[in-house]
Amino acid sequence: MDPNNRGPEEYGHDADGQPSRQRPPRDPLTPDFGQHSPALARTVQLVSGDYLLTVNPVDGSEIEVCPPAERPARPGKLTPAERAEADRAARPPVPPGPTRPAQPLLARQEEREQLVRMLARGRSVRLVGSPGAGRTSLLDLVAEDCTDLAPDGVVRLTGFRRTPEDLLYDLFYAVYSAPLHRPEPDELLSFVREIGAVVVLDDIEFGGAALDELLDATPECAFLIGVTPDVPAPSAESGIEDVVLAGLDRAESVELLERGVGRVLTEDESNWAGDLWFESEGLPLRFVQAGALLRQRDRLRAGADAVDEYGVFEDAPPADEPFDAPLGGESSGEEVPLPSLGEAAGPAPLLASRLSASARATLKFAVALGGEVPHQAHLPALVGDTHADAALGELADCGLVSPVGSRYRLAAGVQAQLEAAGYAEDVQGSALTAARHYTWWAGHPSVTPERVCAEADAVLAALGVLVPGTTPPDEGEESPTVQLARTAAPAFAAGLHWSAWERALRAGAEAARLAGDVTEQAYFHHELGILALCGGRLDRARTELETSIGLRGALADKRGTVAGRRALALVSDRSGTTPGVAAFAATAGEEVSGARYEESQSPPGGVPTAFPPGGDNTTLVTHQASSSSSPAASHKGRGGVRNFARRNLVAAGAGALLVAVLGTVVTLGATSDNDPNVPADQVGVNPSASQGIGDDSLGADKAEGDDGKHSGDTGTATSRPTDPGPDGTLGTSDDPTPTGDPTKPSDDPSGTQGGGTTSSPTKPPSSTTRPPSTTRPPTSPTTRPTSPSPTPTPTGSTSPTPTEQPTTTEPTTSDSASGPASSAPASSSASAPETSGAGSPSSSDAVI
Repeated sequence: MDPNNRGPEEYGHDADGQPSRQRPPRDPLTPDFGQHSPALARTVQLVSGDYLLTVNPVDGSEIEVCPPAERPARPGKLTPAERAEADRAARPPVPPGPTRPAQPLLARQEEREQLVRMLARGRSVRLVGSPGAGRTSLLDLVAEDCTDLAPDGVVRLTGFRRTPEDLLYDLFYAVYSAPLHRPEPDELLSFVREIGAVVVLDDIEFGGAALDELLDATPECAFLIGVTPDVPAPSAESGIEDVVLAGLDRAESVELLERGVGRVLTEDESNWAGDLWFESEGLPLRFVQAGALLRQRDRLRAGADAVDEYGVFEDAPPADEPFDAPLGGESSGEEVPLPSLGEAAGPAPLLASRLSASARATLKFAVALGGEVPHQAHLPALVGDTHADAALGELADCGLVSPVGSRYRLAAGVQAQLEAAGYAEDVQGSALTAARHYTWWAGHPSVTPERVCAEADAVLAALGVLVPGTTPPDEGEESPTVQLARTAAPAFAAGLHWSAWERALRAGAEAARLAGDVTEQAYFHHELGILALCGGRLDRARTELETSIGLRGALADKRGTVAGRRALALVSDRSGTTPGVAAFAATAGEEVSGARYEESQSPPGGVPTAFPPGGDNTTLVTHQASSSSSPAASHKGRGGVRNFARRNLVAAGAGALLVAVLGTVVTLGATSDNDPNVPADQVGVNPSASQGIGDDSLGADKAEGDDGKHSGDTGTATSRPTDPGPDGTLGTSDDPTPTGDPTKPSDDPSGTQGGGTTSSPTKPPSSTTRPPSTTRPPTSPTTRPTSPSPTPTPTGSTSPTPTEQPTTTEPTTSDSASGPASSAPASSSASAPETSGAGSPSSSDAVI
């Protein structure tokens, strides 16, 4: 729309008559003090050796074997432009506000040239000087002279509170581009061996074998090391030469003082400077501080009415007045005497008393933090003054602070002088204020881990002051010490400053124990276990992780417990030992099945033991070997991760076999009715008895008599003996010979084969006497039939007549379907149905 002509859309409608789009809401003019949704936790994934580490500030870091696809490529070296940027980042920041011009270094030209010559030959050298001798300033000048000596340039490192391992990693990151990658020690050594640089290392705190280890790991580097006389000397085999940095003589000290004041000294001031030189042994720092004292004295002598023509700067002396003239003229203020020799020897309290309130408050924080000066960006929030960042410039101009790496610390001797002057009266309060500020700042989403690592020393100093005095907080409150460690530790881990990470974790674990915060204590122990695992300290990792799992099990923290068990399983896999009770959810006093070892259950018995008890409550379907009586043998019998995996495989195999067997049984049962040759399906209403091939019995079941025993006869056979005779055995010579007409049919129907004799199935009585051998011995069923046998229906109209008298005959070979007939009496009703027809056999006559 035309802003000069109001159209219809100004009143809620577009030109086409449709409702206009809703305007986007404006940003609120006042902050919303309502409840906000919590910000997502910043998780960082990095590769440490063979592990993929996910830094999780909520439940604890997770670690696993790094997949091949996640492994980073071989890091490459930084370009010259990137090295220049890294060099600028390694230097301390320039204080804000007006700064004094840099003064040339006096009486150090000979040492400077000597150091450059030695480094050009590839030799390492130590610059030994007392605190305040100007060692750091000389190192900076030599570093500028050696820029083009090595292919990888000049690398500036600080050895303040750093170990040889820390320095190797610092050197690696100063030369290589490896974001989120921390190589393992062997891989690290292979990288640093390829570095060819001049390494300027200041404030180193170790020597001897540790220094030899550092030099041996970097054969292509030349080291320029700045140390104090109390640092141990290197070994004789290291080949390092020492260059001693002595103090200035009297003339050089006076010249340095005049440059600091900006004018020629008076006679009284020259005599005062001579006494100071004798007391300080010519340390340049003392004369820098003495120059600051004289500048303050000059401003005090100028008086409050000394202003410029605009009346802006009240403390500025007139520009046209000479320094040696009596300040203030006839109307000048009171005469300010020179500081005493004692005040000049320890000038920190006097210098601080003449600084601004923000500068004095900054000194209090520095004293509370053990000499660490917070970064200038934090001073406005700590001090409560928006212009407090300029306090750092005041302190640096007075010589009260000195650069250490990329930050500032109180200069040598200033800490003790300020403590004696009463700046340490409220150390706990200042440290608590700093801790709360750093907790908020480190947890802010806009703050990167690298910035938190730059303030690591100040954060750790605050923890060091507050941890011993930690007490349980009030209800509904949290311990600021625990919260600071909880917030800063993940940032140190993500920023690859792992020495600070370990110190923060240990301080946090102790603070959580003193505060009674079991949740945070479990977190710190978990992180210590992860850190130990990454460093290859498996025993320490197992101890810390088992402690964390026990504490989290008591709290029913499922997610944290699962993360701990996964890490503990990885520890056991790397060490080849048993995963311990805590790894499988078996806590003291609780029996938990191994099938649900990843569930989080609150243990009624509390913290688990460090090693599995004698009786293992874990249920596994596997073969258990006989347990040994000794604890060591019992522990060995439970295996390790390999045995545990073998148990799982055996259990899985047994389950698969059981499923296969059950499936086979079910399949056979389901398909058994489909067989057309099942005998049960061959029985009809009127079956006919037949003899099978090679079988001596009929296809019908054996009939039972009234006594419940088998009776094989279904009729009387006249061609075979039915009476066993006096000896009770069939087939012997004393058997009676059956009589009767063999052509007459018997009472019961029986099957015939051709024109042979009829016979019926029979069961010979048991006897110890073996019957005469025949070509086809009689057979009988071995079991009693469980169902009534089908009774064959007689054919024809003939009426069978039972025999009246048996006739003894010799046993003969029978080809009948039934074999020899039994002599046991049988009723005709057992094999033939009762009928009233004329042709039916008699039901009352017994068959003999």
